[in-house]
Amino acid sequence: MLDQVEDEIVDTRVFERARAELGGAFLRILSYFREDGVKAVDRIEHAMRNGDSASLVLPAHTLKGEARHFGALSLGDLAETIEMGARRCVDHQETPEELLVPVARLRSMFEQTLAWFDKETNPLVARRKQQNHAS
Repeated sequence: MLDQVEDEIVDTRVFERARAELGGAFLRILSYFREDGVKAVDRIEHAMRNGDSASLVLPAHTLKGEARHFGALSLGDLAETIEMGARRCVDHQETPEELLVPVARLRSMFEQTLAWFDKETNPLVARRKQQNHAS
């Protein structure tokens, strides 16, 4: 069951395409995603605690795009839910209470995504995959 959940976290085809396109810069850029993502999640949670709809928009938008670039489609979709909900709240001059559940889920999903990335970029995992394909 855990493997099924993990498979839903990242689209491996998108992840492998990003790895191929970025080549030698892949791990460095993935580390930027980690750093930027931590900041974005912190900013989103801070804005939510302050009831500041406008301050939710940019970090959610940024996280959405970066997550999707690496195939983290579930994380990207959750960030999009937060972004679009925050935009609607701004347009209607409302506080973002309706976004409490998605924001509450965000950190956990981000951490699960990072764990998946860590597992997939571990050199031992790559070596095991090569050995399995050679068999």
